Amino acid sequence: MLDKNYDAAAVEPRIYDAWDKSGAFKAGAGAAPGAKPFSIVIPPPNVTGSLHMGHALNNTLQDILVRFERMRGRDVLWQVGLDHAGIATQMVVERQMMERQEPGRRDIGREAFVEKIWDWKAESGGTIIGQLKRLGASADWSRERFTMDEGLSRAVVKVFVALYEEGLIYKDKRLVNWDPALITAISDLEVVQVETKGHLWHLRYPVEGADFDPEDPSTFITVATTRPETMLGDTAVAVHPDDERWQHLIGKFAILPLVGRRIPIIADEYSDPEKGSGAVKITPAHDFNDFEVGKRHNLPMISVLDREANVTLAGNLDFLADLPKSGSLIELIDALEGLDRFTARASVVAMMEEGGYLAEVEDHSHAVPHGDRGGVPIEPFLTDQWYVDAHTLAQPAIASVREGRSVFYPKTWEKTYYEWMENIQPWCISRQLWWGHQIPAWYGPDGAFFVAASEDEAKDQAYRHYKFGAEGGVPMAPNLERVVIGPFEAGALDDAGNVLEISLQRDEDVLDTWFSSALWPFSTLGWPDETAELDRYFPTNTLVTGFDIIFFWVARMMMMGLHFMKAEPFRDIYMHALVRDEKGAKMSKSKGNVIDPLSLIDQYGADALRFTLTAMAAQGRDIKLATNRVEGYRNFATKLWNAARFAEMNGAVHGAPFDPEAATEKLNRWIVTETTRTARAVTEALEAYRFNDAANALYRFVWNTFCDWYLELVKPVLMNEDADEAAKAETRAAIGWTLDRIVTLLHPFMPFITEELWGRTAPEGGARDRQLILTPWPALDFEDATAADEINWLVDLISQVRSVRSEINVPPGAMVPLIIVGASEATRARLVTHDALIRRLARAAEVTVADAPPKGAVQTMVGEATIALPLAGVIDLDAERARLGKERDKASKDIAKIQAKLGNEQFVSRAPEEVIEEQRERLAEAESLVAKVDAALERLKG
Repeated sequence: MLDKNYDAAAVEPRIYDAWDKSGAFKAGAGAAPGAKPFSIVIPPPNVTGSLHMGHALNNTLQDILVRFERMRGRDVLWQVGLDHAGIATQMVVERQMMERQEPGRRDIGREAFVEKIWDWKAESGGTIIGQLKRLGASADWSRERFTMDEGLSRAVVKVFVALYEEGLIYKDKRLVNWDPALITAISDLEVVQVETKGHLWHLRYPVEGADFDPEDPSTFITVATTRPETMLGDTAVAVHPDDERWQHLIGKFAILPLVGRRIPIIADEYSDPEKGSGAVKITPAHDFNDFEVGKRHNLPMISVLDREANVTLAGNLDFLADLPKSGSLIELIDALEGLDRFTARASVVAMMEEGGYLAEVEDHSHAVPHGDRGGVPIEPFLTDQWYVDAHTLAQPAIASVREGRSVFYPKTWEKTYYEWMENIQPWCISRQLWWGHQIPAWYGPDGAFFVAASEDEAKDQAYRHYKFGAEGGVPMAPNLERVVIGPFEAGALDDAGNVLEISLQRDEDVLDTWFSSALWPFSTLGWPDETAELDRYFPTNTLVTGFDIIFFWVARMMMMGLHFMKAEPFRDIYMHALVRDEKGAKMSKSKGNVIDPLSLIDQYGADALRFTLTAMAAQGRDIKLATNRVEGYRNFATKLWNAARFAEMNGAVHGAPFDPEAATEKLNRWIVTETTRTARAVTEALEAYRFNDAANALYRFVWNTFCDWYLELVKPVLMNEDADEAAKAETRAAIGWTLDRIVTLLHPFMPFITEELWGRTAPEGGARDRQLILTPWPALDFEDATAADEINWLVDLISQVRSVRSEINVPPGAMVPLIIVGASEATRARLVTHDALIRRLARAAEVTVADAPPKGAVQTMVGEATIALPLAGVIDLDAERARLGKERDKASKDIAKIQAKLGNEQFVSRAPEEVIEEQRERLAEAESLVAKVDAALERLKG
């Protein structure tokens, strides 16, 4: 006997353990002979990560697809694993060492520090894997991979060396996002824009040859900047070529205040004539836009900040070149050298003001890029880094989507993909960290470097280079005997002073985490080896991921897959939206609106959370998650459990032969027809990645059609002692048959409760022949349109009567006659057949047919017939009209207020997005209420 209540906390771990022990998650489990493969790779969560709502949505949707295809008999592999997460993991371990008051990483050295990280990973890394299991993820855990494991590391080295040899990886000196707190380059994804209240400083730059006078605008040109400290590295002033104010200065020079450097006044369209004076300072080494201007005009690139964003002037040859070594310059260096950028800013402003060069200071709010982990403003920093020629690799990836070999769901993301890929910049892949894939390049004492798959190969390259010369050049060490790996030393010499030994040092940098994860769809399957798994499961079928990593991961997997596997790594790309709070605001710790999925699982069960996320996952629309929604879908699980208990108590038969074609009862033929239609709707929705449509079709069928209507309509058959025994037997079999299909269809969405019901409702004295997770997906084709039309008409009739009674406040216990006007012969026959049900369920005193509705009757339509409810004497019609009128007036006033707000440009431009969306929702609700009240008032006119 089923327990009175379903206990998710007790059931879920037991069910999951049973699945895992039975091997139900393993690749190919339950596959039909000769089955086609279906494979998905998980977006690898960071090894430092814990389950957040984005993970919960992403992995729920993947699990639904995996369970669905497994039940359809496909050979399914859900490939899982973790990302080593370079910066995040290094920070975790360094913080742990600091808390324990242990020596820092630079004190213990690279090898010992990396060993500590591996120890941490073994003990604490991968917490999220256990949390994904709590969510119900049915991945093949026996095949779990890690981006730093031996096989994937080999793949990374092979790709790096191959791309280098093809000229697609190279070293270059360019601006990067530099995090001065972490002392490394970071990716765009790791940069967050922080709205900051600051200042805009207007600075006067003297024009060469003019006698500078702060009161005479003809002697200077004014520029505005939010970063006066970088003016020390200015190498030009730019004006728009069409700006008539400055035509006379183009080609002339300004004198950089404080420094004394001559800098050209150039014409470039980057300068905006509408902003400020129309003139801008150009600092190519400290601004991304200025860097491009500098390249166009062949300007010097002078860096005046070091790796920790402190001022560095002394010994900077670029800074000092061609400048008179005056006392003032030495004083400037003494005053600023070593200051952090913000202290230096105040000092530079004070010096500019003292010299008469500060024209104006205005308050200025602007977005300042910060490192998301270091937490400080990032610096555009000029440095040598390794790059990938992303433009070349992007071209086949663009063609794949354009030609339909890879398809985005929703399709609107294709535009975003094209815009980014067609304007793609070189990809900076080196990071100044110790945790990650160390770049396979070794440097000689003269700066030459050798890219190779191993130390031995690097030594061989270096030996040939130094002994025989590069490309026929003069050899540096023709008597060279050996190359070793170690610190640069003079090396062994013979008696004549010839070099016999040269040392190589490995590049200390590691690769961007996205480099290794770009190989994920094929490296996890064994590449570069030609494995059976690679042959079987690549290309994968579907990628489910968030739109925020479309560039950083999706595009790069496309590029690498096409380049190395000559195939798209996935056919379908489903981009899900964000999970926001119930008001539509983005969840963040600072706002205090983060909803913990594990807390919801503890409170309501994994099934309730999964179904909530799925039912709300409309393509292209963010999810506004409220706890009461999860509670509501927990109630849905309770409804299903109670329906199964009701069926059990009324003798429902599971697993017994039931032939819909042989069924004689219309109610049973109807429920089978509706089951078939629901199965088709769910299947088609999942095939099109319309997860919410699939979930909502199931919800409506289970809650409304099966629980509220079918079980209610068959009660007279089950509970009437005089009812036909054959009808009873058929109905009990139909209930069991339908419940079995319900739990099967619901299984991908709510796996725990459905598996529990499947096992607990096994035929008496027996057991199911297999777990639900491996049970075939329902293949249903029975439809009886006649029976379905008749019972759906009955449901519609009763629903309409109930709705009308509710709208105009008819007391629930009041028995009101139903008078049917304009009924066809078929409708009249149905009224006779279902008279008892209509009277019981519609609270009808009697059901009669008439030629016209009586005066004062409230009316509604069902099909061709008019349904009249004579309510005179049952309710006070005048009072009801007055009540509805007041309700309408209040709603109309609300509509006017909201429309005024939304029509106010200032409100719309300043209010947060979630506030505007909330107002739109309130407007839609008020308009819906007015329409409903108008319909009720229209009925009362009679």
